[in-house]
Amino acid sequence: MYSFIVPVYNRPDEVAELLDSLTRQQRRDFEIVVVEDGSSVPCESVCMQYSDRLNIHYYKKENGGPGQARNYGAERASGEFLIILDSDVVVPDGYLVAVDAELEREDCDAFGGADAAHESFTPVQKAISYSMTSFFTTGGIRGGKKKLDRFYPRSYNMGIRREVYNQLGGFSKMRFGEDIDFSIRIIKNGYRCRLFPDAWVWHKRRTDFRKFFRQVFNSGIARINLFKKYPESLKLVHLLPAVFTIGVCLLVLISAFGRAMMHYDPTAWRSWYLVCVIPLLLLLAYCLLIFIDASLKNRSLRIGLLSIEASFVQLMGYGSGFLKAWWLRCVKGKDEFQAFEKTFYK
Repeated sequence: MYSFIVPVYNRPDEVAELLDSLTRQQRRDFEIVVVEDGSSVPCESVCMQYSDRLNIHYYKKENGGPGQARNYGAERASGEFLIILDSDVVVPDGYLVAVDAELEREDCDAFGGADAAHESFTPVQKAISYSMTSFFTTGGIRGGKKKLDRFYPRSYNMGIRREVYNQLGGFSKMRFGEDIDFSIRIIKNGYRCRLFPDAWVWHKRRTDFRKFFRQVFNSGIARINLFKKYPESLKLVHLLPAVFTIGVCLLVLISAFGRAMMHYDPTAWRSWYLVCVIPLLLLLAYCLLIFIDASLKNRSLRIGLLSIEASFVQLMGYGSGFLKAWWLRCVKGKDEFQAFEKTFYK
């Protein structure tokens, strides 16, 4: 039997959509463990509405972050496989059938799947989904089907054998990046992780760009925290958002300098005009690339335009979080708690 573990923090409406999708699973031998992580807007009444259609267990605990909520739920689950879901996902009807098929084809200790945007999602949510999965924003294979020798599942769609979960002690006390930390420990301890390309979920992520910026900013911070624990985990692709952030700032400054010099030195107007315009043309070219690609993939010019903003928010949010954490932890030498007490541990 499978046990779905779902930590929740102030998202009763999203939980309703998730539970509704689970009522339509083609395979029925599963339970759902919902853990309310100190919410001020609980989802207990929502869970009770589905108690006659689903094998659902609802628990409350004080706020401790998603990792500790998952551990709390795992201790109370009974399935052979624990499947970790975020509360903002919707599960396709054939999800568990796809999991079964993959496990029968080739056994493993842990797995993960891709995420995608549902047709019912808002244009902003679809744009955010594009930015998180596109090749042009370092999204890589998050939304793809590429097979990997080493695949690191994420907590929005992660499965793991109960005995492996218990052996490793579950998720660490990291406030952000705890899912990557867990995946790294799974692999470092010799267990087998696989990507299940057909076991994907619809993932809402954030509903506006302000919340999305905070999410990716924290992800950038988490990447440095992971680097401090596992230096080998930092790859070139993780540096690209920081490089992009610095590059955009430099291009804007160069363009502003050229514009200022056009007024200060009119005799060299043409040269300074090029200094002003070329950086803006480079930024415009990238925006046009995102616009065309996102518009074609979503068949919507509006989503194409929103994807430009989403892409800049994703890259510069992650990049600025990464740079802040690098400064505080690698340059100033602070530990994780000292560096982020006000944001991570309040």
